[in-house]
Amino acid sequence: MSRKWKIALWVIGGVVVLGLGLRMCHRPEADAGRGPGAGMQGQGNGGEPAGPVPVTVVPVARQDVPVYLTALGTVSALNTVTVNPQVGGQLMSLNFREGELVKKGQVLAQIDPRALQASYQQAQASKKQNEALLATARANFQRSNDPAYQQYVSKIDLDTLRNNVAQYQASVAASQAAAEAASVQLQFTRIVSPIDGIAGIRGVDVGNVVTTSTAIVTITQVQPIYATFNLPEKNLEAVRKAQAAGTPSVTALDREDAKVIAEDGVLDVVDNQVSTDSGTFRLRARFPNDDRQLWPGQFSNIRLKVADIGGGLVVPTQAVQRGPDGDYVYVVQQDNTVKLQTVVTGVEVGDTHLLVTEGLKEGERVVTEGQFRLKPGAKVNPLKPGEVPPAPTDEELKKAAEGKGKGGGRRGPPR
Repeated sequence: MSRKWKIALWVIGGVVVLGLGLRMCHRPEADAGRGPGAGMQGQGNGGEPAGPVPVTVVPVARQDVPVYLTALGTVSALNTVTVNPQVGGQLMSLNFREGELVKKGQVLAQIDPRALQASYQQAQASKKQNEALLATARANFQRSNDPAYQQYVSKIDLDTLRNNVAQYQASVAASQAAAEAASVQLQFTRIVSPIDGIAGIRGVDVGNVVTTSTAIVTITQVQPIYATFNLPEKNLEAVRKAQAAGTPSVTALDREDAKVIAEDGVLDVVDNQVSTDSGTFRLRARFPNDDRQLWPGQFSNIRLKVADIGGGLVVPTQAVQRGPDGDYVYVVQQDNTVKLQTVVTGVEVGDTHLLVTEGLKEGERVVTEGQFRLKPGAKVNPLKPGEVPPAPTDEELKKAAEGKGKGGGRRGPPR
């Protein structure tokens, strides 16, 4: 490289260094011109709020806390019966309305009874015939067995007459049984509901010839009704303790867990084994279902009450924040400053509160709104839920404007 190029590079480097030096010399002046309030409007040094931070506070309450176990359950009918004819024949009528309640013993359908009526009458006639033969056999035997005639009748003939009486007695009994069987078959032409329940959609129309495999309709009993659900194996002990103490209550909610469908259920059965595949056990609850809000096949969130915690400390759910060291809340002290308090939470209390097992005392005030503006030791203006802070006075507005004017210096270096 030539000597001229080296001199040029040294000159360029000197100019760059000189420019950087001048820029650094002017930076403190620029920063000083901005003033202490220029970095954050309405705040003091260090970015702290210029006045107390308005926050919503709620006192820690003591109350009895119910303990629930929740699971997704399936509603099933108490009884489900598919109604099939017990005799074949032409379907003459259907006497129910689909989707409506039917009573036990109510006639649902009628099958043509004429063929079975004839069979019944034939059995009755056969019975009468055998009864006449029996009467004749008895008369002959009684006459032959009379002492006045007994000497003229051989012993063999007398035994034969006695056996004829027994034979016709058996014939009469057989005819009686046949008549009763024919009567039962005739009654089967009237198809009746075996239970109280809701009639489903019919499976056949009037005029068709039905057999014993033809499904007329399905009846489901929905009052009362069952709900089956599963719980983890770890909850088995709590459920058994609740059973030993009484009959645990059960509540059914919709799938969104937002609306109570039925709240008068009781735990009916705990299955006798734990599934080795899923590590869960089955339970079944029973609901009166008087208003028929639960329907077979419906999915529902089931809430089983297993215990009551007496005098538990409860706070709103939004008061509890999660940090690197666990859950914590902001507690408002007597001088209206806040301190960060770690807590241990327990079960949920309804949809809006939590049980706190460690870290708080009854009556302490916890912040439920405005936590994002706080840090330990910050001054606050505690407000009740729904309360809003008062509007600033003219003097406060004037002070804020003066502070803003003092902090409104140049932000960049002087030109």
